[in-house]
Amino acid sequence: MINCIILEDEYSAQEVLKTYIDKTPFVNCLGIYESGLDIKLKELEAADFLFLDIQLPELNGLSFLRTLVNPPHVIITTAFPDYAVEAFEEAVVDYLVKPFSHERFFKAVNRVQDKVNSTRQESPKHFFLYTDKTIYKVNVNTILFFKAEVDYVNVITKDKDILVLDSLRNWEDKLIHHNFIRIHRSYIINLDKIEKLSGNQVFIGYHKLPIGKTYKDGLLKYIRQ
Repeated sequence: MINCIILEDEYSAQEVLKTYIDKTPFVNCLGIYESGLDIKLKELEAADFLFLDIQLPELNGLSFLRTLVNPPHVIITTAFPDYAVEAFEEAVVDYLVKPFSHERFFKAVNRVQDKVNSTRQESPKHFFLYTDKTIYKVNVNTILFFKAEVDYVNVITKDKDILVLDSLRNWEDKLIHHNFIRIHRSYIINLDKIEKLSGNQVFIGYHKLPIGKTYKDGLLKYIRQ
């Protein structure tokens, strides 16, 4: 679970964020504020990240961010795309331009979760996958492999295939603390699920997957260890 604070002065925008958070199993909201000057220090210290509007009363959102000595991770939520460069100079995780969809919201909070887990040095036992307006909770140990599908990644599990809007490169980063390895430009596999290797192919259940030339030495080295 990751904790957030909402800093947003528009009621309608607050409601959208609350609705999306309620639909997201791993996010908990500690509080909603219209001004950064009203945020309680204890809540700020307990927050993993902050939804931050830019146009705020009393103190601009980015100006408020600069006052923080140890700021949490930040996702900007604004109607103005013009501040993106300035925001990313402050190392924000993502920049959401209103109105944004639940899918776009989910992608942003997933990025925060990855960063929080990395800081905590945790390896999540589950991944939450968003597709077709549905969030699936998938146990890492049930995943057989990942397959790149143009702008999507197909997550192949024992029970089902889940197609998500993502990149295989992004999944390499997510899986760095798990027993997965890339074997091809289109495939990342669960090493625990390998049944056999034959020539330039890996067999996982009834799946027969190719091993790319540039990845073969790394796979064999991993297996010998």
